[in-house]
Amino acid sequence: MDERRTDTRAQIRQVALELFAEQGYDKTSLREIAERLGITKAAVYYHYKTKEEIVGTLFDDLLSGVDEITEWAGAQEPGRATTAEVLRRYHALLAGDSTAQVIRFLQEGQTSFKDLAAGADMKKRFGALARTLAVPGSSTADQLKLRLAMIALHLGAFLEEGIDATPDERRAASLEVALELAGTGSAQRA
Repeated sequence: MDERRTDTRAQIRQVALELFAEQGYDKTSLREIAERLGITKAAVYYHYKTKEEIVGTLFDDLLSGVDEITEWAGAQEPGRATTAEVLRRYHALLAGDSTAQVIRFLQEGQTSFKDLAAGADMKKRFGALARTLAVPGSSTADQLKLRLAMIALHLGAFLEEGIDATPDERRAASLEVALELAGTGSAQRA
């Protein structure tokens, strides 16, 4: 019975993410999630009381990965090598298909969930990750480049329109761009 419950919860999360991406968080109802799954609204309520609860669980895996990277970086000596490794680890975290969907939802639906508890928590944790990238004494321009490096990784995870490349090529290029923005790419090492 527990396995069926877990499977239903995963299906609800997947369908909710699809609907949020298609029509936005605000325009998606628990009823629509239930209809797409072919279950009753009561069945959805059994697993999740609110859309916000679903969003929170969608972010769980991503945020635990962000936390692991942040903790690792906090135990390292700040510098270019640590910055490069943080970007590589974050790039690897974004490589999963479900994580890429969550990142896309984050990028495209920021206004919808910025006031939710999950949105505030996510902003705080991504801010902590971004701070691990900066070398002490970094200029404002360098700090902006580091934030742009993270955005490049996000775009590499999900952006398909207008880029003639396979997903693997796109992700590899996003890491290359991120490392160059961070001043840790191959051109800076020579």
